[in-house]
This record gives sequence, C-alpha cells and structure tokens, in this order.
Amino acid sequence: MINRSLIEIEKMTGGHGLKQQQSKIIQGVSIDTRSIKAGQLYVPIKGERFDGHDFIQKAIAAGASAALWHENRPLPEVDIPLILVEDTVTALQRLAREYRLQLKLKVVGITGSNGKTSTKDILAGILTTRYRTKKTFGNLNNHLGVPLTLLELEEDTEMAVVEMGISDPGEMAVLTSIALPDAAIITNIGEAHLTTMGTKENIYNEKLKIVEGLRPEGIFVYNGDDDTLGEKVEALALPHRVETFGQKPHNSYRPTLKALKENGSLFVLEGKAEKPMLLPMLGRHQIYNAAAAIAVARFFGLSYEDIRTGLLGIDPTGMRNELIKGKGFTILNDAYKSNPSSLRAALDTLYGLEGYSQKIAVLGNMEGIGDDEVEFHREIGREIDPNEIDYLFTIGPLAKSLAETAAPRFPKDRVRFFTNREDMLKAIQQVLSEHAIILVKASRGLQLELVIEALLQQEDKAPTAIM
Repeated sequence: MINRSLIEIEKMTGGHGLKQQQSKIIQGVSIDTRSIKAGQLYVPIKGERFDGHDFIQKAIAAGASAALWHENRPLPEVDIPLILVEDTVTALQRLAREYRLQLKLKVVGITGSNGKTSTKDILAGILTTRYRTKKTFGNLNNHLGVPLTLLELEEDTEMAVVEMGISDPGEMAVLTSIALPDAAIITNIGEAHLTTMGTKENIYNEKLKIVEGLRPEGIFVYNGDDDTLGEKVEALALPHRVETFGQKPHNSYRPTLKALKENGSLFVLEGKAEKPMLLPMLGRHQIYNAAAAIAVARFFGLSYEDIRTGLLGIDPTGMRNELIKGKGFTILNDAYKSNPSSLRAALDTLYGLEGYSQKIAVLGNMEGIGDDEVEFHREIGREIDPNEIDYLFTIGPLAKSLAETAAPRFPKDRVRFFTNREDMLKAIQQVLSEHAIILVKASRGLQLELVIEALLQQEDKAPTAIM
C-alpha cells in the first residue's frame, strides 16, 4: 500500500495547509471509519446520505494519522494533521494517479457489461505464474474503488489487474486517466446500466473511452463478435496493438468448448493452442473471458504452458457461476447480478450441465436495464427451453413478466411466481429431488443468496464451494 510522507501526500493531491508533522509517514488510505487502520490517511467522502467529514473523530479513534479535508468546511479541533483540498474525491483520484505513475508496474484495465470480474480473476491467475500480481478486490471498480485499488498496491507489484465499471456518463474517462492502463479489455457491450446511460449507443461510446488512457505502446483487446463495437474501434484508428476474441473466424483468439464438467470448462484456442485447457469456471461464456485474458497474457510474454498452469490457480470471486454442493443436490450460484446477456449465459450453462435428474431455475428481477425492462423479461421468458428445465420459479415484479411468457410452454404448475423469498423457498423444498441442480440468479436487490443459505442450512450442511 502507499507509504509516503505527509508533505509528499500534500503535493500528490494538490492540497495545501499542512502545518505540522510534514515528515510523518502515511501507510495506506481509507474512506471508511469502520475499517480504517492505524497509520492510515482518512479521506472523508460526501455522499447522498452521509458526509464522511462528520466522522473525523471516529477515524481518529480508530487510528487515522492524518486526513484530507474539504477546504470550504470549518476546521475541526483535532490533533492530527489535515491537508486541505478543493474536493476530497478528486484529491483521492489524483493521489492514486500520482502513486500509479511512481510505481514500476504494468496495469491492465478491464471493462464490459458482463464478465469483468471473471476476466479479472482469470488474468490475475495467469499472470501470477510469472509476475507479482494484484487485482481489484471484490467489486471495487468505480470512481472510488479504482483509486483505492491502486493505493493498496505494494511497491514491488509488477502487474495490477484493475476492474473498471461505469454506471453514468463521463465515468470511464476519469477511471482510465487514473489507472493509465498498459493493456485494456472490453469483454462485451450489453444492456446493463441502460437506466442511467440511456441508450446502448451511449454505453458503447462510454466503454470505448478506456482507450483514452491506454499507453501508446499498449494493447487493446475487445469482443470481435460484436460488429458494432468492431466498426467503432476501426473508426478510432488506434495506434495501439489490437487483438480480438470470439467465435467468428476473423478473431485473433477463437476458443472452442470441448466439454462442460463440474470441475470446469475444457476448451481449445483454434489455430494457437490445440492442446485443451481447463478453465475451472462454468459456462461457454467463460471461455471467451479466458480468451481475452490469454490475449493480454501473451502480450506480456507468457507461454501457453504458463497459461495452462495459471488457469488452474484462479481465485474466483464468489456468487458468479459458483457450484455449491448441498446434501443430495447442487446449486449453481450466480446471484450477484443479472441482465439479459448474463442471464442467457447462465441458462446456457445450466442447459449444458449433465448428470442431474432435475433442473430448477430460480430467477429474480433484472434491474437497471432501462425503459424496456418489462419486454426484456418477456423475451427471456419466451426463450427459456422447457425441455431443459423442470421447474421455473421467479421473484420480483419484473420477473413476473418472465414467468407469464414462459408458463404457456411448460406443463401445468411448473412455472411459479412469488412475491417473497420465504414462500419461494418452501416451493423449492417441496419439489426438490435427489441429484437436482438449482440455478439461482437475480440482481443484487433480491438477495437470493439468502435462499441459497436457507437451502443448505435445511440439510444441516454448511456451504461447500466446489468451484
């Protein structure tokens, strides 16, 4: 993590007003008084429902050695040094950028509507075989998460894999100007954040701004199956090395799925690595995330043997196509988020898994997908294959539309809609058979991980992640 004197911090943030303990060393940065550690710099953030400046005493009690402070706010009576700045968020971002420039490392920026986190996990696993590698923790991928990720890097870090998520216009330009990536990946462009971004065209344009911060000698990797994205990239006439991945013949990296098993996806890279690779993640869509990661890994000099080894050492982030064994049944946990593209991929994964006597899909609302959200749910309902799923249970007002369009094609009482988790849990328990698999997927607001916990607890068996 960042280890700098206060006078250096003041210069890096563009702040002023430091009058004491200029040589004092800061070890790390925090914006949260609940997790701040001794010796760290506290950065108070003003949000919609709270203002971090109001918690300065808690930060000090928890061990903060100094703090940034909005210059227009009255100075508090505190015993720690304060650095005055025009805006604490901007100062945090500037500090992260300056720290990134001081480190001798390579940064990979990953964005996309789906697959950012999986691609990050895959690439970090591969790069670790040759380099001291760090990655974004959890989902810290926004205007605060990206700078905090960079400020957590140790001085000897050689590779940083940074997830970069956006939800509003203008965010990507900020993120890429902070991270200044040496490699950039766009996994795909989908319907996520249509509510705030307005149109898919806006999402394309916003995601592509990742190349604005890309180092001139860097590499840009994107989903070549997306013709619109390809046209936009071509129009940019980028000076960088450009590689693509996907199914279509023109792509640089074309993965072909050979087998889908409980321990992962077996695939080959057509024309590059004919010897199969095992990706310990489930789903056809995951091999495309792997292909994007492999393109970057090859750019940084890793061999295909390094890559095969690295794939086996992936440390995946939870609740994303995670197989969990219960007593007599299996859960495919994809409860972190949902949108049309990711839901179709999850259903495709469920269809492809073999050896189960019963398949149940438990689906909740897809949120943040814009004005056409009801029709998106109806489309999924019309597409769901009744020959591949025994029961379909949905929860949430939007998911009701999904159930309504799916029900006519299923046998009677095989599709049911619920308004609360408790009733849905009871229904699942009533039909659940030996050797069943249950897909659980919804946007975060539904908290369907609670249903998973309840299913596992009823069997008096603690959750055991097998993937």
